[in-house]
Amino acid sequence: MTALLLPTELLEELSLHLETAYPDEGAGFLIGEIQGERRWVRKVLPLPNAREAEARHNRFLITPEDYAQAERQAVQAGLDVLGVFHSHPDSPNCPSEFDRQWALPYFVYLITTVKRGKADHHRVWLLRSDRSAFDEIALEILPRVSSPSSVEPFTQSAANAP
Repeated sequence: MTALLLPTELLEELSLHLETAYPDEGAGFLIGEIQGERRWVRKVLPLPNAREAEARHNRFLITPEDYAQAERQAVQAGLDVLGVFHSHPDSPNCPSEFDRQWALPYFVYLITTVKRGKADHHRVWLLRSDRSAFDEIALEILPRVSSPSSVEPFTQSAANAP
């Protein structure tokens, strides 16, 4: 089963970025490595929302320069760009039709509901190869330790969604 593994400290970093962006959408890249069905996040790259001001409350824009920066950072660290994280302010963290139209099938999409300025719930999605829909994948939140191979992850899934 495909899963995204995310250390607690990186979850806190991306949550803070999304809370700071509120009431607008916030976004950034997930950088890490793929090990079989598991995608380990090793770094998050928070980005400014480049969308025009009047649309930022329900849209985000990542520029080609942002993507190039993420690729450079990933290559320099011997990692890959795994996907994108973004927020849905005061809205469910399910991908929108707009999200589907702009998504890439090999990226993971971590979407966070930010309720009244507080990151509330995180879910991860993977676009089908035919681009018809997203499938939810497991989010495994790792406790604070130095070696990810020695931890038992906590899995947040649709079953325990609010």
